[in-house]
Amino acid sequence: MKILRICSRVNHNAFGKGVITNVDSKRYWVTFIENGLEEIALNADFDVIEAAENEVDTVSLFDVESSLVQLFKKWSDVSEVVSIGDKWKGGKLILQPEDTNLKPKEIKVEDFFHKITMVRDQLRLMEQKMNSSNLEAQEKTDLQQYITRIYGSLTTFNVLFKSKEQQFVGQKSK
Repeated sequence: MKILRICSRVNHNAFGKGVITNVDSKRYWVTFIENGLEEIALNADFDVIEAAENEVDTVSLFDVESSLVQLFKKWSDVSEVVSIGDKWKGGKLILQPEDTNLKPKEIKVEDFFHKITMVRDQLRLMEQKMNSSNLEAQEKTDLQQYITRIYGSLTTFNVLFKSKEQQFVGQKSK
């Protein structure tokens, strides 16, 4: 069995397309476009899109992030890398019911953040489709106001974003 090197591109049935960012004797660490970082066994079932040929023993996190940004821009429709604030990395969101007989629900903050950014990306796509549609000007204005209000409702989650420029913006005061 040939071990793939860091920066090899793969396609996994469950996780989709990704890039190998680390390897050890038992597993690959693969950063997937849609699912983030996952550990998969060396003998896991996946397709190799492109095997990296260079000898790479170590690589910095900066090098990995730069490579991923370049790959995502080249091979997907992902237009922007959105980072979670450093203080939230590794954290968890706990939903505690009032009834103490019920178990709380724990969610990784990174997973929750990913869902929030997916909602934002879908809203942006909806805006683009709406603006390029054959709707009447008034209908477009009405729909845009709804979308702006949705963005405003999502500003609560701005605390999770590392970059202020990527946060939600609702209707601005006049």
